[in-house]
Amino acid sequence: YNEYKSYLSIDMSEYEGPPSVKLMAPSISDLQSVPTPGPSNFYNIASPAVPFTPSTPLDHGIEPRIQNIVSTVNLACKLDLKKIALHARNAEYNPKRFAAVIMRIREPRTTALLFNSGKMVCTGAKSEEESRLAARKYARVVQKLGFPAKFTEFKIQNMVGSCDVKFPIRLEGLFAQHGQFTNYEPELFPGLIYRMVRPKIVLLIFVSGKVVLTGAKKREDIHEAFESIYPILKNFRKK
Repeated sequence: YNEYKSYLSIDMSEYEGPPSVKLMAPSISDLQSVPTPGPSNFYNIASPAVPFTPSTPLDHGIEPRIQNIVSTVNLACKLDLKKIALHARNAEYNPKRFAAVIMRIREPRTTALLFNSGKMVCTGAKSEEESRLAARKYARVVQKLGFPAKFTEFKIQNMVGSCDVKFPIRLEGLFAQHGQFTNYEPELFPGLIYRMVRPKIVLLIFVSGKVVLTGAKKREDIHEAFESIYPILKNFRKK
């Protein structure tokens, strides 16, 4: 469960309910492989199954906030991870546990995973600009240690956003009517998992009205997904 919360990089305590309830969240691989009806992959289902998307922005005044951005960079050179761990600040390396150096900086407050191949993953940024800036700082650290590192193939891989619709939601009813898109097992995880087709976003919807959106490649996808799901959530508002 801690691994799952770490992936989202947000405080899940406000979504989970009382701390006395012991919960087990699905792994990220589970989120990516929930079985769906039919022989084809879920994301290839014909467009008529796509949730209704309003033609104009809704007048609800709610805007999802970006909580975490995961990006990747290719430094285009092989890295000596032991050397990096020994000479860089705020770096740790335990090859028995994980085959990458974990490095952190305070501004922007982010974490990087550096692999022997020269590939790097940067996580924790709150904006695209912060993510790029942080990745450049990590690349500069590697350069100062004597590696011919270059800053190439920067790409946003995942964006996580969250918001609060300010009303409780009947998750059982939503699951019953949108079973093709959803997975809901409250004994394992308190949220309903809604897999949107277009844009390809996974939403975690909680009875409190809190919503987490993940899987986006660009900020517009987060907002488009929320505009699509909001009228659906209003239909399942608890009276």
